[in-house]
Amino acid sequence: MKKAFIIFSALALAATGLTSCEDWLEMPPYNETNTEKIFSSEETAEMYVEGCYRGMISKEMYYQLGSGDSVIHASEDGVGGSKNALSNFFYDSKSPYTLTTSYKESYRIIEATNIGIDRLSKMPESDKRNALLAECYCIRAFMYYNLIRIYGDMPAVWQPMESMDPEAEETFYPHRASRDEIYDHIIADMQGSIDYLPTKADGAYGGSVQRLTRDGAYALLARIALYAAGYSLRWDLQTLDPATMKVSRRSDENRVRELYQIACDACEKVMGMAGNGLVQPSGKMTAYQNLWFSYDSRAFSASNLGMLWQQACYGKNTNSDFNRYAHPGCRYGIYGTEKAMQIVLPNYYLSFDEKDQRRDVTCTPYSSYSMTGKNLENVVLVGTTYSCITLGKFRQQWRAQSVSAAKEMNMDIPILRYADVLLGYAEAQNFLNNGPTAAAIDALRQVRARAGIGDMSIPTDMEGFTEALAQERKWEFAGELWLRTDLIRMGQLTKQVLATQTSMRQLSAQEGIYSNTPTYRLYKLTEDPQKWADNTVLAIDHIDITDPAEVAVVSVAPSMPKQDATESNASYKVRVEAAMAAYQAVLKPIVEAHGYAWDDREKWYACNMFEGMVSDFNNNCRKAVGFTTNKVHVGVNISESPTGKKFNKDKYPVWIHTDDNSDGIYYGFKENCCELLPLADKSAGHPRVDNPNLSQHPGYLQ
Repeated sequence: MKKAFIIFSALALAATGLTSCEDWLEMPPYNETNTEKIFSSEETAEMYVEGCYRGMISKEMYYQLGSGDSVIHASEDGVGGSKNALSNFFYDSKSPYTLTTSYKESYRIIEATNIGIDRLSKMPESDKRNALLAECYCIRAFMYYNLIRIYGDMPAVWQPMESMDPEAEETFYPHRASRDEIYDHIIADMQGSIDYLPTKADGAYGGSVQRLTRDGAYALLARIALYAAGYSLRWDLQTLDPATMKVSRRSDENRVRELYQIACDACEKVMGMAGNGLVQPSGKMTAYQNLWFSYDSRAFSASNLGMLWQQACYGKNTNSDFNRYAHPGCRYGIYGTEKAMQIVLPNYYLSFDEKDQRRDVTCTPYSSYSMTGKNLENVVLVGTTYSCITLGKFRQQWRAQSVSAAKEMNMDIPILRYADVLLGYAEAQNFLNNGPTAAAIDALRQVRARAGIGDMSIPTDMEGFTEALAQERKWEFAGELWLRTDLIRMGQLTKQVLATQTSMRQLSAQEGIYSNTPTYRLYKLTEDPQKWADNTVLAIDHIDITDPAEVAVVSVAPSMPKQDATESNASYKVRVEAAMAAYQAVLKPIVEAHGYAWDDREKWYACNMFEGMVSDFNNNCRKAVGFTTNKVHVGVNISESPTGKKFNKDKYPVWIHTDDNSDGIYYGFKENCCELLPLADKSAGHPRVDNPNLSQHPGYLQ
């Protein structure tokens, strides 16, 4: 057994890629022989600390854990893949259905920060040294926070391996340690060091939030304190008895209250600092669109008001696959061909208030592709069905121009935002006062007002306010990686999972609150501007058809002529154009009745929102406006499936529900079990195989 890999991989940190400079000075891999050189000056020590940021959020974390939060769902090709399984809470320690890289990379960075803390502590004290030390404490805290929210109690390592006893079993084969003790340790570290960090108002790091400022660190402290005080899946670490598993808070009620107070105070610190706030409207863009357009196009001077911390991803060395999955998908055109591997659940799309400006930013019922299946030819934004709504915050059209390789998306990963601070403050106030205070209500209302729904009623009881905050987090933070575990710590996950299962079945059957949900929609054929950093298209024009007379018209699929073997191409083209014109003539009165000025140069087409993207009806409607290809570039497992029972032989589509519960949304969910993932133990390189002292999640003991 190779001890060197028991906890973390070989440490090889190069101080590259934190900033937007590809040619950042490279440092050699760390080892004992160059320790003195690296920590001989504050300049080289700073480059070492910058290197500790690299890879904090691994590809695997978003790739596998970016869904399953009652909002985002995998659309993975093929049934039974890892993303599909994890979206549905189906975990297995001996298959791809769990995480390994996140465990390894977290401890790699923890070891790096342990070295940094050890060596920096021995350097002469100065403001610069103290700030670098604070960064190391905060990065280490973030890595432990990630480990705990995914796995629960984890091994605690607080010093470099080089200073540990090589003969001691715990050096290489550590046991799980109490998450409460880890939380208390990292919270104390942060409390004792945060004030050494520069602030955003000081112009720290040239105005960048790719490194932790005091503002971002206090926001991180608040987030960690909320997790430490909140609910999590717990069990007896000694007996590993599955019967002891339950979702609960820590047993020390006084400490829970202290932690909520720490979170409250930390949020107040951020709220009182200059340079933090909610991004406001700009030109024709709403506030929420301005936030994400500025962020995607790397106009950080605008987005940094609302962003407190983001992971830098730029160029060949430090890019992330994050934005290869969280986008509307594109097929051909200047954006290349990238498949979206996530969808937004349709019940979430339909949950927004009609005035909420976040819906059309977060949800894109369209995908970009060529009508003819040829690069740069007739590229449009094609309207999609309820089973194919994708995430819009990180859309290709908004990005700054990409570099040559498709994987180099140059999209930073958002970690902390000012809206999170406002909602965290409201949550802490609610707990500390057994109900929302005026300040808590105002914090929630600020988030809603920025979205255009400031007049929405707010509950005044503790439980109702908690549920309102959970829903607000869903509307505000969809696709940002933390929602799944936020719902757990708020004690809301089971309620949200069961509610989603019920609402998706009701939507499929068009029953209950969805009994009047329109089946048909008219989409306006919309050209993709095919420009980088383009904010002109937010949502494509559409009309939901509810009037029975109009439904009777649009529900009839257009009939396109077929070319006879003896017919000339010219003659066939004339017949096709006549059929297309006839289809537009049928739709024209409906379009005009809904307030649109008719333009003969434009085209509209019907879509059955409850059928799959490639159903005969939807294909025929798109053919009637010139499509010769019908594939959108979104994983086909769900996107090409129907949503409605009526259009699936009166049976629920299997991705929504099956009678024996062997499939359907969240088919693997088990309360008091699935809130945390098992540790992989199939082969060498997996945590439990390499460390025989690392106990398994009791729910997955064989």
